[in-house]
Amino acid sequence: MKAGELLALIGANGSGKSTVLKLMVGLSRPSTGTVQRTARVVSYVPDVFASHDRLSASSYLRHLGRIRGLSTQAARARATELLDLLALSGGADTPMRKLSKGNAQKVALAQALLTPPRLLVLDEPWSGLDATAHATLRELLTETAEQGAAVAFTEHAAEVVRSTATRVCELERGVLTTWTQQLSLTEISLVPGTHIDWSRHPDVLEVRRHDAGLTLTLPTGSHDAALLTALNHGWSVTTVRQVTAE
Repeated sequence: MKAGELLALIGANGSGKSTVLKLMVGLSRPSTGTVQRTARVVSYVPDVFASHDRLSASSYLRHLGRIRGLSTQAARARATELLDLLALSGGADTPMRKLSKGNAQKVALAQALLTPPRLLVLDEPWSGLDATAHATLRELLTETAEQGAAVAFTEHAAEVVRSTATRVCELERGVLTTWTQQLSLTEISLVPGTHIDWSRHPDVLEVRRHDAGLTLTLPTGSHDAALLTALNHGWSVTTVRQVTAE
């Protein structure tokens, strides 16, 4: 990765995206080969953030800020700034064990941005966030990259990938492919039959609901299984079309 790059890592559930991120930050070691990492300051947001703690969100962030070399005053100011930007519900003095998943995710994001990283790695960072925080996170990641950091993240939503990433890589069957020009996607519009939780389908990147039914977005070439699932559950397919993500 290069400084200033925003890399989106996509792939089906279980393809190994989280493992790749852990290799990038040094939490896992490769069974073969090596990982070259020159960044001295690395920040990481895991897919599951342990928030069952007696500390308040502000106390937790001040403590981490001190560990990372900030003064108490600077750590407090930075923690307050980030939590205000992300609109932490209930306030910064809320015990972390009482936070919802979305608010715990906001604290996880704040801890990663307390000090300027040179490599920022995030595993599904938009998961559980409200719409306002979605936009704020996109701005924070873009700002971090503009300050010279390399940023890598995993994400299922095609719209987030399109609006945030400067490069997209897909992980499939252990092979990492870089989309050097455009990411080819397929949109399938469906009229519902029996219940299917499409958000759990391994190939679906995005689900958009509308009056006539819903539209699924999938990587082109990976949509046959979704079509078969829909037909087997009595769903009607109205349109199938290819689109591109810039």
